[in-house]
Amino acid sequence: MQILNEHALHANIPAGDLGFETTRDLINPSNNQSDIHGWIAQADAKKAAIFGLKMRQVGFNMLVLGEHGSGRTSLMQSAMQQVAKEASNQLTDLVAVYHFKQLDQPFLVKLPVGMGVQLSVQMDGFARAFMAEIPTLIVIADKKDAVAKAEVWFAKTSKVLVTLAKENNRINQYIAAVRKDVLTFVKIYPSPTNNEVEGALETLMSDGFLNRFKVNVLVSNQANAGQRQAVIYDNDPSCQSLFGSVETGSDQTYEFMRLRAGKLHQADGGMLLIQLRDILNDEQNGEQMIEKLYRFLRNGTLQFEDTVGSGTSAGYVLTNTLIPLRVKIVLIAMREDFYSLLEENPDFFDHFPIKVEFADSIDANTENYAAVAGFIAQKCEQHGCTHFDAKAVSTLIGALHRLEEDQVRISTNFAFLERLMLEAASYAGDTAVVTQTHVQAAINARNHRHQYFETQIRESIIDNELLIQAHGEVVGQVNGLTHIELGDASFGSPIRITARCYPGQKGLINIDREVNMSGPNHDKGIFILQNWLSASFSHLAPLSLNASLVFEQEYNGVEGDSASCAELFALLSAMANLPIQQGMAVTGALNQFGEVMPIGGVNEKIEGYFRVCKALGLDGKQGVIIPKRNQRHLLLDDEVVQAVKNRQFKIITIDHVLEGIELLVGVVAGEKNASGSYASNTVMGHAQAVLAEYRLTLEQNQRKQPSEK
Repeated sequence: MQILNEHALHANIPAGDLGFETTRDLINPSNNQSDIHGWIAQADAKKAAIFGLKMRQVGFNMLVLGEHGSGRTSLMQSAMQQVAKEASNQLTDLVAVYHFKQLDQPFLVKLPVGMGVQLSVQMDGFARAFMAEIPTLIVIADKKDAVAKAEVWFAKTSKVLVTLAKENNRINQYIAAVRKDVLTFVKIYPSPTNNEVEGALETLMSDGFLNRFKVNVLVSNQANAGQRQAVIYDNDPSCQSLFGSVETGSDQTYEFMRLRAGKLHQADGGMLLIQLRDILNDEQNGEQMIEKLYRFLRNGTLQFEDTVGSGTSAGYVLTNTLIPLRVKIVLIAMREDFYSLLEENPDFFDHFPIKVEFADSIDANTENYAAVAGFIAQKCEQHGCTHFDAKAVSTLIGALHRLEEDQVRISTNFAFLERLMLEAASYAGDTAVVTQTHVQAAINARNHRHQYFETQIRESIIDNELLIQAHGEVVGQVNGLTHIELGDASFGSPIRITARCYPGQKGLINIDREVNMSGPNHDKGIFILQNWLSASFSHLAPLSLNASLVFEQEYNGVEGDSASCAELFALLSAMANLPIQQGMAVTGALNQFGEVMPIGGVNEKIEGYFRVCKALGLDGKQGVIIPKRNQRHLLLDDEVVQAVKNRQFKIITIDHVLEGIELLVGVVAGEKNASGSYASNTVMGHAQAVLAEYRLTLEQNQRKQPSEK
């Protein structure tokens, strides 16, 4: 058992050791600040990312794991852009044109960068020129003379097209097909009289005859000519956005104009970044997207499919659109999403051999503190806000400690840090520098915005609607501590736990479990408690005990084992008939050997209980008992630290449950002697005597019962 002083309740971050007066001192215009400070303590992730991005062999897709706010998306995008500039040229354009041999299917062509738009412009010009020439050609009665003239016209008009065709065999095939189509049209089109020419032209226009000469530019990298590879991020993936689509339309003659490229087409020869959660959260099409993506990873080819049509058009596939694509997919995932999908579809991740793991937390050391300070300096420049002094930076770093709940590690949630520093800069206004006061004001304001539900509960306690005592002593009653999370609100609150005991043979009954208001983790804690109790009094086995435990005024259910120590203390108090100090609240889980195990939310629990005690009146006898293993997780607010310093509030750590009960009732806990029993003047001795009395009572009652005939 240890009573903690104020110095043990927070991380020590001396501002003088940071090595600067303000973050402005850290700006070096000659350096790439993003590269220096972006990968804060993520050396392993950066190494794996660069290695994976530079692997150009097919199949080396990448899985990036990390928590939201760690910078995984922005850092990977930055790394992808950098690698794309240094790689060999892989950019191409993709166009769809009319297939003159298979009229219901498109003709897809990959082209050098810029040629897609160029071909489209040239074919538009060709179509207009052909429309202007048609009246001259179709009125020639002798079709041979008409075809001959058309050949001369085509040769003259298509000089640029022929030049393009020399650079691409597929375009050469297409231009040859265009020539054949033009000559065939002239040959078979009935010769109208001069009076009928205008009507014929109107008919051709209304039938969309010239649309066959259009070019559907699906992918144009003309604007990205400075890059060597495509870098695409689909931040709202759908079947259409990823895999392309066949646009709904009634004109079935020119299918190629209905095609719309997806991000996979756009990323051909380069890299595509997508978030796994975005796909999984699509309840309607999530599974379909995973399956289609798996198929693409397996085959390396993709074809256009109408996935949004209805009736007979749904799932309509244009069979001539199957095209090989060379894309490195960078899949960003939360760890829980990754493991969930891995269990359902393990083969999917066989296609992601490069794993990049972003650390959720990093060591709290001088080097990492300096990197965080550099990050803050970079963001001040990026957002054009006031710079921070050293004490303000140390307070921001303290917030990262608090977010991680660890005195020796800090969170890598730099999105949280960025928001907090911007809020602090807003409080600073037009002052020359952001100070510790401004940062603390932003933290206090943020906490205040999230205190509504906690305030409601605390007022219920003050009004004596929720029965919580913070003064005096009571047998079989203790204040446990709960951690409540409601959306973005997270706080601690006390809850009364009571126990009653009497002679019997039913053992321990957990009332919450009996009425199905407890979860499996809480039930596990109760079973551990029961077995520890039975083992501690094994010399009296079987125990002649009926006992009940309950969370008073709890109507939403109980889960977690962090109250199992408090439940045991209430039970031992009831068994030994020794009162518990009501000012001391308890949190902690026990194992089968009575060791006290760490729990989560320790700071919120302590602060929440402190605010209740403050409202009910601090008397110097109040405090919280926590597991010793939680000591490094203490990062308490200044008000609690000051109260501990002034001896108005106590925080005590224990390593074993017997330390806790001894502290709560003010009586030595007791140890087993050679015979397995306890001294009579101890807590365990008092409980032992009561259990022996219960057994005697049961035996006497059994002797009084009439014998069976």
